Order: sequence, then C-alpha cells, then structure tokens
Amino acid sequence: MRYAWTWTVKAECLDEYVKMHLNPWPEILVEHSRAGIRNYSIFQNGRQFFYCFECDDPAAAFAYLDKSPICQKWNAITSKMIEGSFDFSKENPVEYLREVFYLP
Repeated sequence: MRYAWTWTVKAECLDEYVKMHLNPWPEILVEHSRAGIRNYSIFQNGRQFFYCFECDDPAAAFAYLDKSPICQKWNAITSKMIEGSFDFSKENPVEYLREVFYLP
C-alpha cells in the first residue's frame, strides 16, 4: 500500500528543513527501513511538502519510529519546523491523502 500526506513548513525554517532532508542522517534511513517503510519520497512546492511512501502496516511503522531514540531526536528538531504537529503517539499521526489515480 502507498500512503501520502502534506505538511507546510514555516517560512523561517524552510532552508534548514530542506537541508536536513537533502542530507538525512544515515541512522534515520536505517530506522525507516526497519520500520517497514520503503520507496519514500518527499516533494517540495514552495513551503508545502508532499510525502509518499509504501508500507504494509503504517500504524506499526509509526509506532516503531515513535520509540526510536534517533527518530525522537530528529523529530524534536523537525517538528518545530512545520505548521501543525506530527505526534506519532497518536492513533492517526498524519492525515493521509486519498489516492484518485495510479498508473503501475
């Protein structure tokens, strides 16, 4: 299954947010893979970012990431950069977008 959502990054944090995602910590990549997330992409449109990934069990993946010390450190930084919140301890940490078209 594929999942997607959007977040808006605060104007004053935009450069740093992009910089962090162009050069993510290697440990973050490992943790996302261990969580079962694959084919993960982030696209930028101004301050709006579109996130898309594949995962068999996103609830389990987010639960794993929520408990990961390295992800907690990353999220402590990046969560202050976005408008809104991404609290992975909540039942639905992000609001997924509805897919209306897919060409395999």
